[in-house]
Amino acid sequence: MSYTLHIGAQPDTTGTHFRVWAPNAHQVEVIIYDGNDPTASHILSAEAAGYHSGHIKDIQPGTHYMYRLDGGDARPDPASRFQPETVHGPSQIVDPQAFTWTDSHWYGLPLEDLIVYEVHVGTATSNGTFDSLIARLDDLQALGITAIELMPVADFPGNRNWGYDGVDLFAPARAYGGPEGLQRLVNAAHERGLAVLLDVVYNHFGPDGNYLRQYSTAYFTDRHHTPWGAALNFDGPDSHEVREFFIANACYWAHEYHLDGLRLDATHAIVDDSPTHILAEMAARVRETLPANRHFLLIAENEHNDPQLVHPPTAGGLGLDGVWADDFHHQVRVALAGDRDGYYEDYNGSTDDLATTIEQGWFYIGQESPHLKRFRGAPADDVAPMRFVYCIQNHDQVGNRATGDRIHHTIELAAYRAASVLLLLAPQTPLLFMGQEWAATTPFLFFTHHNEELGKLVTQGRRAEFASFTDFSGEQVPDPQALDTFQHSKLRWEERDQMPHTGVYQLYHDLITLRQQHPTFRNRSREHYSITALGDSTVVLRYTVAESDDAVLVLINLRGEVQLDLTAHTITSPPAGRTWQMTLDSEDTQYGGSGTMSPGETIMLDGARALVLTA
Repeated sequence: MSYTLHIGAQPDTTGTHFRVWAPNAHQVEVIIYDGNDPTASHILSAEAAGYHSGHIKDIQPGTHYMYRLDGGDARPDPASRFQPETVHGPSQIVDPQAFTWTDSHWYGLPLEDLIVYEVHVGTATSNGTFDSLIARLDDLQALGITAIELMPVADFPGNRNWGYDGVDLFAPARAYGGPEGLQRLVNAAHERGLAVLLDVVYNHFGPDGNYLRQYSTAYFTDRHHTPWGAALNFDGPDSHEVREFFIANACYWAHEYHLDGLRLDATHAIVDDSPTHILAEMAARVRETLPANRHFLLIAENEHNDPQLVHPPTAGGLGLDGVWADDFHHQVRVALAGDRDGYYEDYNGSTDDLATTIEQGWFYIGQESPHLKRFRGAPADDVAPMRFVYCIQNHDQVGNRATGDRIHHTIELAAYRAASVLLLLAPQTPLLFMGQEWAATTPFLFFTHHNEELGKLVTQGRRAEFASFTDFSGEQVPDPQALDTFQHSKLRWEERDQMPHTGVYQLYHDLITLRQQHPTFRNRSREHYSITALGDSTVVLRYTVAESDDAVLVLINLRGEVQLDLTAHTITSPPAGRTWQMTLDSEDTQYGGSGTMSPGETIMLDGARALVLTA
């Protein structure tokens, strides 16, 4: 239960200890700067395994420094805690003990308590900083959110970026407020009972500002490949130190920033053929450094539908806590918006398939994917529902659309309200994307701020990606490099005070309250719920409590008119001697709907609508 960052600049009372892995270099110097001017250099001592280290007296936090390898150009520290100017400039020494934490009472949250709110720091508020996001924590707490998930904050080139072009994994982005800003945000969240998860990218580095190859060519390998750049070397020669670099990063976020977990981006692109997968070792090592009662969650994004991600190591798994399960999103999107391009061709959005997806956790459990032209997935009957993270929108599913449109920009609000009921009352862990709780009008576009030459290539590539689309192409696709593209993606929180946004917000508030407080919803294990499709437009989810006659019925009608005889089906019949009472109607006028209905043995649904009935 101890932790010390083994690389980077570690200040103490007499100076600073520097340590860097640079097996490519015979000599490594620390260059000290005053502003942009180098004022001194100090040669580090070579260690075993390619490390170079040394203690320099009277060098204190706030000092700027770089490393010079074999007399070449000075480069930032790969383990820099802060890049105050750019990712190309000097690193800054940061004292990890300087911040005064007030969250000693905080131990994190278990997975089953999570209602996750995904946030892009730069666009969540008008100022786009960690500190300005603090001002919104009370709003999220009032909504019922229990965890915020920050999109990647590792520093990136330019002043705006999604975060997946990060190159300084240990340095919170200067554009957002740097290390102290992130510490203030996490501390403030914990004071309000909110967990903080961080999206991290351990499968590739951004294309600009990554100097790792100059320190060691062993960071990368040509034995594996990713869609975004060179694959990282987790299983080849000299991979031990590469693994240590990334494990140290995970531990760093847990300890120096008191984070409550990591969302691991695109883990299917983390290829590791060694006996112990890097993610399994990472999970074990992070937990070893934390107290036994400290919750620290590791949640994977992975397109393979592989239950081994969350199986324990004793069963041959990686021991992660959860996994994003996009099949649910895709079924909902196809059912309500009719998308059929790209990976959506693998889904028909039928109520049968939607119910099957929720019952299984994901839809593909080994059948062939027409889009991928290969078999995909494996059964996950032994995986608890809470380990699947569900959404109806997230940064990828919105931002990877040409115009950044959200699902409620495409479908009727009645259908959106019904889908929101299904998301928040399904047994899986729900994730909201910032602004969806009030049906935000703002898009979430893809944006970057690369240098001019690289920026032109990014713009060309983005527009080429959508060249075959008939509705938009060429200059109709927003330029990722344009400042307006970034500005248009910023949330407008004042919308919540206007209808229909106020109504949608009230629905989300009431659904989250119901999920958290109604005793029947508290137990979401497989034996306490059942789900089925009734016809081609309605999905029925029923929760029961074995030791009582309590039951809750969630009816989701996706489209059209349907008449349901509730006594005609076992799943919709009330318990013996009891009747169904209306608890929530997504078409209540307070939610912006057409008005509530009264339940009886037979109900008529005249369009998209969701009902919650209790016995």
